[in-house]
Amino acid sequence: MKAIQRIILVSLLLFASTISGANAQGYIKLNGLYALGGVVNPQLEIRLTEHSALQTEFVYSPWKSIGGHHMHFGLFTNEYRYYFREANSGFYLGAEAGIMVFDVSKPQLVKGKLSFQNRYCKGYGCLAGAVVGYEWRFTERWLLDAYVGFGYLHSMYNGYSMSGEIDMYPHRPDYKQPTSPDPFNASAEWLPTKIGLSIGFLLWK
Repeated sequence: MKAIQRIILVSLLLFASTISGANAQGYIKLNGLYALGGVVNPQLEIRLTEHSALQTEFVYSPWKSIGGHHMHFGLFTNEYRYYFREANSGFYLGAEAGIMVFDVSKPQLVKGKLSFQNRYCKGYGCLAGAVVGYEWRFTERWLLDAYVGFGYLHSMYNGYSMSGEIDMYPHRPDYKQPTSPDPFNASAEWLPTKIGLSIGFLLWK
């Protein structure tokens, strides 16, 4: 957790230096799609050049359980954006990187239907991916930001039964199996990283 706190602090300091060292405009935004599900996703986007911007954001789900399934997680990401027309207007491509902590029941597709495993995982991880989106300034100070992201996620975790007992053992040769559950199971996968429709307000320019 201390390493995660340091990363967040360094990122915020970098943002502060960006704001103070450039005549940049900044938008504060909130993801309306996540808000409908009770997930908080504030964002701050800083214009760097005529065609580029830097965005930092938090995603936080306060729900420890939904329908009996664990859904408590936090995500912190930074994203560089390149706008084809001009910053904060039109189509853009982005590259994102972030860190996460989670206590969740993994979703799965069963016969074409979305369901959740009858267990949960607790751990942390990181991600890197690409984002495509479109921003529309509909007044002098307000805009809409629609986007989707896809990327690589790597996580370290342990698995638990719904009663709270550790039930996941690492994949190892029989002769190397630990005598107790290993908290460092790992998984790596390519998955959607974000989707949203955010509304933004111009804080300064």
